Amino acid sequence: MIVKMSKYAFLVYHKEYEDFLLKLRDLGVVHIKGNNSMQDNIEAQTLLQQRKRIDDTLKALQAINSSTEGIILAEGRSISKDEGFLILDSIDELQQKKNELQNKYSSVEKDLNYLSSIWGDFSYSLLNKIKESGYTVRFFSSPTAEYKNEWEEKYDIILINTVQSINYFIVVAPLGEKIELPVEPVKLPANDVQTLAVQQEKLLAELEQTVEALRNKAKEEYNSLIEVDKQLQDEFNFSHAITQTSVELDDKLMLLEGWVPTKKSAEMEQALDKEGYFFRKLGIEDNDLVPIELKNNSFARLYEPICRMFSLPNYREFDPTPFFAPFFMLFFGMCFADAGYGLLMFVVCTILKRKVNPDFKPFLTMFQYLGTSAFIIGGLSGSLFGVELIKLPLFASVKDYFLTSDNLMVISLVIGIFHILFGKTVAALKKMSQRGIKYGIAPFAWVFVITSGVLAFGLPALDIQLSDTVKNILLIIAGISLLPALFYNSPGKNIFLNLGSGIWSMYNMASGLLGDTLSYIRLFALGLVGAILGNVFNSLAIAMTAEMSIVPKVLLMTFILLFGHSLNFGLCTISSLVHPLRLVFVEYFKNAEFEGGGKAYEPFKKA
Repeated sequence: MIVKMSKYAFLVYHKEYEDFLLKLRDLGVVHIKGNNSMQDNIEAQTLLQQRKRIDDTLKALQAINSSTEGIILAEGRSISKDEGFLILDSIDELQQKKNELQNKYSSVEKDLNYLSSIWGDFSYSLLNKIKESGYTVRFFSSPTAEYKNEWEEKYDIILINTVQSINYFIVVAPLGEKIELPVEPVKLPANDVQTLAVQQEKLLAELEQTVEALRNKAKEEYNSLIEVDKQLQDEFNFSHAITQTSVELDDKLMLLEGWVPTKKSAEMEQALDKEGYFFRKLGIEDNDLVPIELKNNSFARLYEPICRMFSLPNYREFDPTPFFAPFFMLFFGMCFADAGYGLLMFVVCTILKRKVNPDFKPFLTMFQYLGTSAFIIGGLSGSLFGVELIKLPLFASVKDYFLTSDNLMVISLVIGIFHILFGKTVAALKKMSQRGIKYGIAPFAWVFVITSGVLAFGLPALDIQLSDTVKNILLIIAGISLLPALFYNSPGKNIFLNLGSGIWSMYNMASGLLGDTLSYIRLFALGLVGAILGNVFNSLAIAMTAEMSIVPKVLLMTFILLFGHSLNFGLCTISSLVHPLRLVFVEYFKNAEFEGGGKAYEPFKKA
């Protein structure tokens, strides 16, 4: 549900305004109404840049800490911003030094590999001695196919190496002699193998020292930088409050508007009354962008991130989370549809919940529910890690109770129709809540028309025969409901305008209902595909190892089963998340006429 908000205006004498804001921040319940842009606030923009710099550094330090086993981070110290920026500067210097050393090390390693693998270990001092004796040594390379033996008759050539169809050779000639070969000379690194090896060792030692220094910084300063970031956040929030303040009565009075959860408003009023500050409760206007705070039970709360992925509801509609949460869980189970995979997901999430950061536990709890749904539906459909339970002698006595493919397809369609009608019912209730009862009559009438029609014609199609009396009653209900749907869809307007609008709504309803319902067949299709793929990998493991001896047979079967089911598990997880999201975001939100566009409640408080 959406927490009820109250709107307030605060009028404070300018000399007391800073103390008032500090008091408001201590209370931590007021969401300041944003009337002015922060783009022109130089101080705020500077604070944002500083916070981004800290955020980037914290991400880098977090990566370092996560790669260090058994690390215990030092407690955050209470330091000033200037001290924090000095720490940032030192970390930046270490990171820059590390990058430079890594680049130098890579360059030396490349030269060393080139010399040692192509030309071998020779001394540049020996080349200098040869040069002092009146000779020069020139280095060349040529494709093996283009290398000519007559070159050796003309010059003193020594073939050093042939690597990947390339000949590498040297030419020894007197100083000043012109060497005419149709190939370009090779440019060697500035140092020989021994010198490069020494350089590499020194760079590696220096690099390790730098990395160790970064590890120490990450351990000692991570939480301290978080404290500095909190200071910057507090300053930004304070600057934001100043920016959103209107100046009245020749700069003497400061006017600020904000939102407070109604359940906390009495406590805030009492605290401000005690300090003698003036405030007034205002009425909420139609164009007000009221901040949204959601409050749901422990189950529905797990699915709030899914709602936020699309949009928060606006203040004048229902919170869709408790309405779609059970359906999302059901849809996931139908798409996954394997008891083994569902049980595996539940067990893995249960184990991980003991080890992960508390912030991630709600997501793992949600996947425990989703795994439970997959386990139940997979068990009902008779699929366990791709094994068809209905074919096992152990389940012969209960095989008639398993859901078949035909059953699942029909169930998918029935669930789809129910989900669509549920969405339209929510839309009708929302219209009644927002505009009045009379505006919900036509939407409710359409629900009765569709429900009656589906029961009258759909049940016989499923071999569920209805008596003529029941069928006639359903048709009468549909006919009666059709009257307000066609003639009272826009209360207060001309009857002929209502009729035209009603006929247009009927066309859209008929065409849209068919397309929306067919979307739910994918629930059955995705579950079927997952079960088939699991069964294929099982059959593949058996067929490929049928004639092997026991040891290689077990090893190969284990590999095929682990690889195949891991791949299938990943694909099933993705598809079982994507399609339920689509059914919620497209089908349900459309039929429930979800508007969205809400802005999260973010009270002015200390970080």
